[in-house]
Order: sequence, then structure tokens, then C-alpha cells
Amino acid sequence: MRLAEDLRWRGAVQQASAELETLLDEEPRTFYIGFDPTADSLHVGNLLGIVTARRLVRAGHRVILVAGGATGMIGDPSGRSSERVLLDVETLEHNTRAIAAQLTRLLGDVGAEASVVVDNREWLEPLSLIGFLRDIGKHVSVGTMLSRDSIRSRLGGEGLSLTEFTYMVLQAVDFWQLYRRYGCSLQLGGSDQWGNIAAGIDLIRRLEGAQVHGMTWPLVTRADGTKFGKSLGGNVWLDAARTAPYELYQFFVRADDAKVIEYLRLYTFLERDEVAALERSLREEPARRAAHHRLAWEVVRLVHGASAADEAEEAAKSLFGRGRSHEGAPVVTVSAQELESGLGPVELAVRAQVASSRSEARRLIAQGGLYLQGRRLRGDEVITTADLVEGELVLRRGKRDFVVVRLEEP
Repeated sequence: MRLAEDLRWRGAVQQASAELETLLDEEPRTFYIGFDPTADSLHVGNLLGIVTARRLVRAGHRVILVAGGATGMIGDPSGRSSERVLLDVETLEHNTRAIAAQLTRLLGDVGAEASVVVDNREWLEPLSLIGFLRDIGKHVSVGTMLSRDSIRSRLGGEGLSLTEFTYMVLQAVDFWQLYRRYGCSLQLGGSDQWGNIAAGIDLIRRLEGAQVHGMTWPLVTRADGTKFGKSLGGNVWLDAARTAPYELYQFFVRADDAKVIEYLRLYTFLERDEVAALERSLREEPARRAAHHRLAWEVVRLVHGASAADEAEEAAKSLFGRGRSHEGAPVVTVSAQELESGLGPVELAVRAQVASSRSEARRLIAQGGLYLQGRRLRGDEVITTADLVEGELVLRRGKRDFVVVRLEEP
């Protein structure tokens, strides 16, 4: 199957400036994807871009990964209803280094000739205000910018500062500079980036008389329509120190039945027949959750490696599979209303009788001795029904003391 056909089947294309076959199948291209360093780790929301980049590289294209050290100082208004809080320079520099290293790790195995990581401070910081206005600004139509959804939606709400208004132009300069330096002729991004991508296409046409292109992937959502990529505790990170491989596994294994096949197509490299077999299993044997576990394993393998994926899978099986290690453990119940509202780890530990008092529970958590669903609990977490797996919460104190928490019968 050629790349354009494969991406269509996966539902991985939202918009494109030309026929997919022209963009992806006729000749090798150099393309780029940008990542602004708003934190010192990428998160699950960035994962579709990484997977898409790997698909193109496997098909013979070359990727430039841009860590936006300069544009991160401005803040992208796309997809936001209010202005970002600007980070200080020291934090941005730290985040940029961390993001660049993470991108290198996530795509470095495709080969040095197929990928490069750059920081857009290299060409944006040397620009003077007068030079920017004279050499670039005169080629940018304000009317066209105002027609973009990312700008128009903000003007009708809380408004837009000049700082954020210029972001689109700075990203267009990125595309132009990558075109000149690397022959980059294709920009990829999420569907909320279409206006920024179009600005780059237009700037290169005006400055160079050249035709370049853009393509976006769709916004991925949960079954209820909310944005995919966050847990109740916030972002699900790709850094193991922020989100452990087991937690990443559990995030995907808890995917909605109605969405798991969509996620398998988007986030894994499984072929059509494998996905079809998992779809049949989901339909005929839903309790096995084979599709969910395969999705989770494939994502953890991509992000952290096969060993980490195997360990996360084994931990999940030990807790929720046959012969699970908490068989025979005491069972306590909480009301659905309580868990929907959220319980703190200290309160849950006392309720589950793994600690005799709140002070003992706090010490236990501070010492790293209390686990929920196989992961170490932090004191600032909130446990809700989203943490249930097969209707249970499994608390573990130390290595062997288990308590099972279930919802009270209605």
C-alpha cells in the first residue's frame, strides 16, 4: 500500500494543499514539523505528529523537527481562547534543550540522513525589527491573516495582542528558512495549524516564486468529544520521569471501546489485517480487551522501548489478569458519588485501611510506599472513577499488602 492510500485508510489527513499522491508518492520530499517548548517534555497530544513523521520517513521522505525556542517565547494563539502566560528565557532554554533531546530519541533510530533537529532561534533571533518589517512584513497580507480561524476566533472573544498576532508570520518565516536551507517543501501539523501553514506557503510563493505545500492531521478526541491526550491529573507526558511507562500503558488501555480502533489506526504501525482481527475480537470478545492492550503495548514500545512495554503489560496482567497477585485480598467499598467527586490518596488509604491514620498515610505516601494500579501514588493526586480498571482500584502497601476498592452496589 502506498503512503497516500495508507494515510487515508488510517484517517490521518484532515487538509492538504494538493492531492496526497502528488505530495507523498511521486518523489522524496523534505518536510518539517514544529514543537513549541511550552514544557520540558512532549505529551500524548504531540504523539500523532511523531507517528506521522515516522510514516513519511519510512516511505523515503526526510524530516526536520523544529524545537521552537524562538516561537515559544511568543505563544501560538491557535486553538486557544486566551493568551498564553509567557515563560522566562531560562525556562524556555531548558525546555528547548529537553524537547530537542526527546525528539532525537523518538526519531533518531530512523537514521541521521533521514532526520534533523533544529532550533528556530538560529534564524529568528538575529532579525531586527526594521529588517523584519521591511523584508518580510511587506509581503504579508493583514487581510488574509484576519481571515484565518485562529485569529478571527480570538478577535471575537478576549482579543489578541500584537505579540500573538505576529506568531503566524514567525512560523511562516520558519517554513521559508527551512525551504532555503534544506529544500523543505512540505509542512505538517495538527488541523489547528492550517492557517499558520498557509501563511508559510504564501510567503515562500511571494519571496521565492516557489510552490510548497502543507498537510494536517485531524484533531483526535475521546468518545464524548473532549480533546484526547489528557488524564484528570493533566497532560500524559512522553518523559518517563513525568508519566511512567505503566501509566502511559494504562492511559491507552482505558481507551473508549468506540474509539480504540481509530486510535490503533492513528497511533500504531499495524497493517489492515491486524487491525481488522483486533476489531473482530473487540466485537466478539469485548471482555478480553485485546485491542486495548495491543494499542497500549504498541504506544509504550514506540515511546519507551519494547522492554518497558513488556514490563507495563506484565504489571497490568498481574493486577487484572488470571492468577492476579491480589486474589483473596480484602475488599472495601466506596460510593460512586464519592469517587466521581474524587478522593485524595490520604483519604483513600485510610478508607481502604492500608493506613491507620491520616498522618500514617501521609508518611507512607511521602516514602513512596503506596501504589495504585501498580504505580506509585503522589500526595497531590485525585483518584476518580477514571482510575477504575475492570471496576476496581487495587491499592498496594509495600510489596505484598493489597486492598481492593470497589463501588458500592446501587
